[in-house]
Amino acid sequence: MEETTIGYWVAAGIAAVLVGMSKGGLPVVGILAVPVLSLFIPPVTAAGLLLPVYIVSDVFGLYAYRKEFDSRVLLILAPAATIGIAVGWATASLVPESAVTGLVGTIGLAFSLNLLLRRGGPGAPRRAEIAPGLFWGTITGFTSFVSHAGGPPYQVYVLPLRLEKAVFAGTSTVLFAYVNAVKLIPYWALGQLNTSNLKVAATLMIPASLAVFAGVRLVRVLPPVLFFRLVTWALFAVSVKLLWDAATG
Repeated sequence: MEETTIGYWVAAGIAAVLVGMSKGGLPVVGILAVPVLSLFIPPVTAAGLLLPVYIVSDVFGLYAYRKEFDSRVLLILAPAATIGIAVGWATASLVPESAVTGLVGTIGLAFSLNLLLRRGGPGAPRRAEIAPGLFWGTITGFTSFVSHAGGPPYQVYVLPLRLEKAVFAGTSTVLFAYVNAVKLIPYWALGQLNTSNLKVAATLMIPASLAVFAGVRLVRVLPPVLFFRLVTWALFAVSVKLLWDAATG
């Protein structure tokens, strides 16, 4: 079995660290966890195995950012994400994962290129408007349910708000902690959580939990301009990877 190989456990450990770093305030890197683990097991299995790791990491992330988040953004995105999760559950057997992967990659690539190629300053901070928030929140919930790929659509909505970096990180952590908790029921109903998965997940929770605090530390020490520049470049790299996966998968 692949689960007994050294390569599998190396990939699983890397995936766990990526999950933890994302909960420490670097949300884009978390999207790489499923693709890394999918080198050895099916993507759907990888998504189900990592969900408990996400949830345990959420606990540490929520503690780290318990006072740093934007309530308005969360009140807009959380209900919309719930709708997106419900749509993902209802259409789980109808929508090809490659189509969702390609959609997320296209959205993220277009948005990151717009930010990277824009001349002049980043512009004035935008207000968190309800209508676009409901749209992007729904897309976030849907893509997160399908393959833990809610980061790009979330950032399309939140990055233009130009939140302070710790508030940006904390808002990301709180929202996706909520999203992951909601996903537990449909994942269990679809058979993506089982005893075997939970045993492996329990082992991966240790490196993931430690990585949360490494992520928090990076957020604290990085200058704001560099932090958001790195987030944008990470979004670009992840989006290219998703498009490649959609084209070759």
